[in-house]
Amino acid sequence: MTDNRYIIINKARRAGISSMMLARAIFDAVRQPNSNILIVSYEGDSAKALFNTLKFMNENLPRVKYPNLFPDTKRDNKNELLLENGSRVVSTVAGYKDIGRGMSISWAHLSEFAFYSNQEEQLLSIEQALIDKGRISIETTSAGINNHYYKLYQQSKRGNSKYKNYFIPWFHPFYRESKKGEYDEAEQWYKAQTGDRLRKKDLNEEQMRLYEQGANLKQLMWREYKLQDMKIEEFYQEYPSNDMESFISTNRSVFSQEKVLERINYVMPDIPLKELSGVPDSLQKYIGKELKIFHEFNPKKRYYAGVDVAHGSGNGDSSTCTIIDDEGVEVASLGTNKLPVYQFADVLYDLLMWYGQPFTAIERNNVGIVLIEKMRDEYQLMNLYKEKLFDQKGKRKSQLGFTTTVHSKPILLEKFKEHFERGYILLNDTETLEQMQIYQNVNNKMGNKQGTDNHDDKVISASLANLAKDQNKWYI
Repeated sequence: MTDNRYIIINKARRAGISSMMLARAIFDAVRQPNSNILIVSYEGDSAKALFNTLKFMNENLPRVKYPNLFPDTKRDNKNELLLENGSRVVSTVAGYKDIGRGMSISWAHLSEFAFYSNQEEQLLSIEQALIDKGRISIETTSAGINNHYYKLYQQSKRGNSKYKNYFIPWFHPFYRESKKGEYDEAEQWYKAQTGDRLRKKDLNEEQMRLYEQGANLKQLMWREYKLQDMKIEEFYQEYPSNDMESFISTNRSVFSQEKVLERINYVMPDIPLKELSGVPDSLQKYIGKELKIFHEFNPKKRYYAGVDVAHGSGNGDSSTCTIIDDEGVEVASLGTNKLPVYQFADVLYDLLMWYGQPFTAIERNNVGIVLIEKMRDEYQLMNLYKEKLFDQKGKRKSQLGFTTTVHSKPILLEKFKEHFERGYILLNDTETLEQMQIYQNVNNKMGNKQGTDNHDDKVISASLANLAKDQNKWYI
């Protein structure tokens, strides 16, 4: 954790990370003369508590025993600790003014960053004040998805940021000493309820998953104890076992957060290129990146695909394709925002042919009609979804693709929601599930409204794949 200059730590509550970082601040101040260390808190009481802890650590250094190792304290006031070796530790509160202006910061630690106002501006100000090889550490519990922290963490998680992400689950060894009293109390409660303490042979599927990830039996009894007075979604938010649980938001969620998170915990990994057979040359460079393969083509099965197409400018929404088999299992997921429509069409065609030309529903809005025409006219694909409409004379007609309107979109998504939550379809793509987690219904408008750079393209393609399967049609 200390090997990276930029780190971002997502944690459950009261993990002791702040104390560890304060100890590191004292260590650096003592061992590296003329260090300038900045400790930033989200509000005054927190800043006071953190700085008092740091000063307590400083006051209890064994200076008498090791006078040549630990420099004396030169100044100790409300917001500043200055040592005789020139090192300085400053405590401040995140506000609306630039932090760190005029300083030459060797290390900045940002505590509970998700609760800052103007997060992006504050972080940029601190980054500009760093000296060469200076460091920034961010540690925080999550505060939903409508903030810069969520965006930064997700970018870090996907390797698109200079920050290295870490996650501290509620059962991490950090907690075992600080919560010892609560754990003992929970064990006594559990014994009173069941007549015995929890044993490995008694674990249900969810408990076994947590046990295999590192939770001990006493911690699992504590979890049952806490759930007596909390909904499972509330427990996820306060005591997450993985980073996506920490961002749970249930007030406006379209999809069951419990179902989505449960599936995230059990998704299968995609198959690496070296283990796949018969991959078209044109697709090989996308495997494991834009294209995830979960099951290879089986000639005994039928497949169904949903496609949502975007401009491919390199920014914004992606062009996506979800393929499921006739049992509802997701076998492949494609997503890229770097290919213009004509290039995406080439990749999509090769993917569809590799899976035996699935029955495919393409959203026809905007550039979708361009893709549909290319699939039918240039590639001669016949196994395409058609929607039925009435013309002005009252005659029924059909047209290729699915038109998304304020009326059709809720119906499409409600069917997808029902089939997912009832277990009729099994999703394997983590990115799709993550988009479902932040999918909102705001004033009867559905989409990933909260936060910047949050997309719903894979939700739409998965919904269209479900629609295609539900049609029970085949044109080839």
